[in-house]
This record gives sequence, C-alpha cells and structure tokens, in this order.
Amino acid sequence: MHIVQKYFDGLKKSYYEIKEDGQWEEFEKVIHGASKEDIEKLKELYPDIPNSLLQLLDIVDGTYWREYNGKEIAFYFLGSDIDEYPYYLLSAEQMRDVESFDWLNDYIDREYEDFVDIDERIIDKSNKMCWLHFSDCMNNGGTSQLFIDFSPSDKGVKGQIVRFLHDPDEIKVIADSFDEYLQMLMDNGYNFILEDDEE
Repeated sequence: MHIVQKYFDGLKKSYYEIKEDGQWEEFEKVIHGASKEDIEKLKELYPDIPNSLLQLLDIVDGTYWREYNGKEIAFYFLGSDIDEYPYYLLSAEQMRDVESFDWLNDYIDREYEDFVDIDERIIDKSNKMCWLHFSDCMNNGGTSQLFIDFSPSDKGVKGQIVRFLHDPDEIKVIADSFDEYLQMLMDNGYNFILEDDEE
C-alpha cells in the first residue's frame, strides 16, 4: 500500500478509536481532492514537490479553514515531532498563494543565532531559500509551521521537512523527506489526535 493511503487509513482508524463525536464522518463526507488546475500551478512553482504530498492533496485539498461545497472545515490532519500537538494541511491554493517568508529572513541569515536554535542542515542565506509552506499548527500557525525545504545547506537533504517553533524560537529539520515525515507520524501513533476533553 502506498504510504499516503496507508497514512490516510491509519488516521481514519485513529479518529474512530479516539474520538466519539463523529468528526471523521463529517470530514470524509464533505472533502474532495484538489483540482488539476491547482495542482499544475503548484507544480509550476515547486517542480520538486514530492509525489506523496500531491497524492495527499488528491484525497483532501486542505483542512485549514477550507470551504467544501459551502461548508467550512478546520480539521486536525497532521502532526510534527512535538507530542500531542496537531496541525492542519493547507490546500493547494493556500500553498501557492502563501505570503512571503520575509519574516524568516533574519533567522535564516543567523542574525539572531544567539537567541534562536537553527538546524545546521538549513541554509544560511535567505535569498537562496526555496521553501513550500504546507501546514499550520492548531493556533493558526502562530506557534508553529511546517515547510518542505528545497534549498538545504550542504549538510541537509533536498526535500527535508522543517518545523518552525515560536517561543522559544527554533527551526529544526524533523524528517529527510515528506514520506519519512508521514512515516514518523504513523510510528508515533498519530499522537496529535487528542481526546475531546484535552482540546
């Protein structure tokens, strides 16, 4: 089974095991994949976008305040290396139209290296950055965001997954590829899905 379908099926099973309010049923009832046009536009911007992310978008075109046939959803779909902390998947359009990463420039250029922990696998020249923002954390990205890094340092790997965390500020590589990232979430037992009384 391809890792994307395996991830989706495992996520569904975990929601059924942990949740009791029918969230998954409502989610699966309304979602659909991204349009071919949106996928092609995304591929034009990011020619090296991993197939597994495209296949995920073919199943669900985002869970971050995404409107499907008049119904808006905000659904926890991803996680990171931070235990019990959920993230949303951005839609193909949101990934394409995301605002610039100028706010990251001083971090990447190591202007605040005495105060910010930055992984050595991340490039130190912001003008050469090529990052795809694909996920925001549960508080609308204010605390953490996830990126695919197509411009690593010579110690990194093209396509590595980067997690930005605010307060304390940290920029860290959490997986070498999107496939490895999905596998990490599965290996961690989808621990970002919380009991209703924990949210």
